[in-house]
Amino acid sequence: MMKDLKSIYHQIEQYERLQAQDALRLLVDAELLDLAYAADRMKRRLHPEPIVTYVVDRNINYTNICSSGCRFCAFYKDAMQPEKGYLISEESLKQKIEETLSLGGTQILLQGGLNPHLDFDYYLNLLRFIKSGFPIHIHGFSPPEILFMAERAGLSITDTLKELIQAGLDSIPGGGAEILVDDVRKQISPNKYRSGQWLDVMREAHHLGLRTTATMMFGHIETKAKIIEHLEKIRSLQDETGGFTAFIPWTFQPSHTRLNVRKATAVEYLRVLSVSRLFLDNIDNIQASWVTQGDKIAQASMAFGANDLGSTMIEENVVAAAGVSFRLPKEEMIRLIRDAGYQPRQRDCFYNPVNGGSSHG
Repeated sequence: MMKDLKSIYHQIEQYERLQAQDALRLLVDAELLDLAYAADRMKRRLHPEPIVTYVVDRNINYTNICSSGCRFCAFYKDAMQPEKGYLISEESLKQKIEETLSLGGTQILLQGGLNPHLDFDYYLNLLRFIKSGFPIHIHGFSPPEILFMAERAGLSITDTLKELIQAGLDSIPGGGAEILVDDVRKQISPNKYRSGQWLDVMREAHHLGLRTTATMMFGHIETKAKIIEHLEKIRSLQDETGGFTAFIPWTFQPSHTRLNVRKATAVEYLRVLSVSRLFLDNIDNIQASWVTQGDKIAQASMAFGANDLGSTMIEENVVAAAGVSFRLPKEEMIRLIRDAGYQPRQRDCFYNPVNGGSSHG
């Protein structure tokens, strides 16, 4: 029998863990501002100081050639048409990292397509080239890329990760999760790895001491129950390993893709954000997706459970390929946080303060 909302809110107030059916009830039936209130209280329990963090980094997509053919992606070029694709040059990579460092950046987010023209040595050499030339954190290679490398190299996930770590990989982004339910994945990305494989990469990474983030792309063909199923899998793995630093839910951007669906609204986004904060009681940080929502909803997110605004994204290509081009320089991010009544604080990938923890960025 489904609990009434009042008893679910009482549970939250008593610090009792929400069950999946409770989270689903909140997502479907709760009043928006009641959700915001509960998520904000949960956030303040975890982060008593009125601080919202951000990181200065750059997304570097080393190739756009991809054999996966996901229906939701507007960025990739088919592996059979390499003339439309690219592979980043060392000179271009060098310039991008130098610019990132000059802007106070502390890390790069390194991701790319599943390019069948690349062997495992390419990735190892890429990491070594960066580490030999620059004092920068490499947050790189989502689980599908690592699975792809392991297959190409004929190695286990563990051995693949060990080689990547030795070459300079510092942490792993949570990309490629989409919705961690296989019947959804089969429809939106039939050639991509299954949910259990994504979780296996993260589990092994955590056991090897690599911290990672977790994401969820929603607002396409999934149901609300599937959203909760995704959150359950993330929370369960976090119970096991404690390796996730943050969770980032974001909405699918349908323009220029092969999925003809209605774009999720800002209210739908804020509902999922709040429920994520309430359900994922073992993940410290919930990140707002200003890249897909814009600056005003990013500000609202701080009252709906988010304690982090993510990256200033000196460069971003994947969401931009779907026709979304919000931009947020560091100074603007600081202003947005202050105007919402919080203290801005620049952080690194592990949520440590940068520049001695100055709230001036």
